[in-house]
Amino acid sequence: MIARTGDAGQATRARARMVERLRSQGIRDERVLAAMQAIPRHAFVDEGLAFSAYDDTPLPIGYQQTISQPFVVARMIELLQAGRSLGRVLEVGAGCGYQAAVLSRLATEVYAVERIRPLLDRARANLRPLRLPNVRLKLADGSLGLPEAAPFDTIIVAAAALGLPPALKEQLAPGGRLIVPVGGGEQRLLLVERQGNLFRETWHEAVRFVPLLGGTE
Repeated sequence: MIARTGDAGQATRARARMVERLRSQGIRDERVLAAMQAIPRHAFVDEGLAFSAYDDTPLPIGYQQTISQPFVVARMIELLQAGRSLGRVLEVGAGCGYQAAVLSRLATEVYAVERIRPLLDRARANLRPLRLPNVRLKLADGSLGLPEAAPFDTIIVAAAALGLPPALKEQLAPGGRLIVPVGGGEQRLLLVERQGNLFRETWHEAVRFVPLLGGTE
């Protein structure tokens, strides 16, 4: 059993098994796999759930939110990277901070916004021991993006929208990529690539995310 403060070797072996499973599920980008290997997912969940931290399943983090399953995290980042650098990243829905930590291994800067203040506080506490100088957290309505830090080379949304949020599209830099789960009862990943003033959209896997909500609390 893995505890948040338990045997480091046991956690390392569990991460290695997770990475091998991701590879078997079709994740090919070795940089993404290395980032997933480097970040201790068990440190981002409650003590009582640490034994499930490296299973391919979402886990509750409170406030009706979840930490996404490892495959979905890896797949979204792989689609965004695909032969380029992530550059400056906006993450919408910081949650417990795990995905921001993974992104920090691949991006020059990560701006992670969260609309629920207690979750943002938890993300800060979870990330503090990792000492990641390129991660910035902010309480904000993610559906509006983060205009003061835009444009972004990469935008990743960890909640499902009914359509592509216009503010996020506007804050995408030329040559940038955005990924967002879209849909209500049925959701799919939508990848948006900006080429000048043109936006190319491609659809990918079916997923299940909590809804993207406005405002802060």
